[in-house]
Amino acid sequence: MDALILIVEDEAPQAEMLRYNLESEGYRTALASDGEEGLALAQSLVPDLAILDWMLPGMSGVDLCRSLRASDATRAMPIILLTARGEEGDRVQGLDSGADDYVVKPFSPREVMARVRALLRRARPSLSEEELSYGDIQMDLAAHKVKRAGQTLHLGPTEFRLLRALMERPGRVLSRDRLLDLAWGREIYVEDRTVDVHVRRLRKALNEGGQVDVIRTVRGEGYAIDDVQ
Repeated sequence: MDALILIVEDEAPQAEMLRYNLESEGYRTALASDGEEGLALAQSLVPDLAILDWMLPGMSGVDLCRSLRASDATRAMPIILLTARGEEGDRVQGLDSGADDYVVKPFSPREVMARVRALLRRARPSLSEEELSYGDIQMDLAAHKVKRAGQTLHLGPTEFRLLRALMERPGRVLSRDRLLDLAWGREIYVEDRTVDVHVRRLRKALNEGGQVDVIRTVRGEGYAIDDVQ
């Protein structure tokens, strides 16, 4: 599951440079040229990381950052703010808006790629691991096995991919569209309601034996895995 990076940049050459370098490193990208479009894409796709230009037409990058932090679906998403403003007060304002990192223009692509890798490692340690764990659930990604409280669970391939997507992003609400992208891929057409069917199957397998339900349904938004006790 390659990470999806949202780029919100109104300067086409800058956006293309970022897209090219990110895709060269194996990431998937989504592009927006203004804050409103960036917010809509972030809410529908729930990317793994966002790169925002400060000076955007309409909604600024700082305002967009604040809006993303105010939404349950994107609150925990790593954000890098790009700006030509290098003064200390500007950096403080950018970080206070909720950005995780701040890169001053002009910058080298290698610098941005290094910041992206560092933030993704921090947000998704599973990118470099073969096992995932959440509470009493363990996933062996290499052997394709899942256990809960020491008991082996029998999951279908789709349920396995859905569980992995949720466990890689604990606490984050993933929309149906994002789960479709992660579990089925963008090239395959599947109806949104198919996600609900497979989530029900996943819930049944995880909760067998009276276990606590750790999958949270957020009406109108999607699903998350977290402790709902």
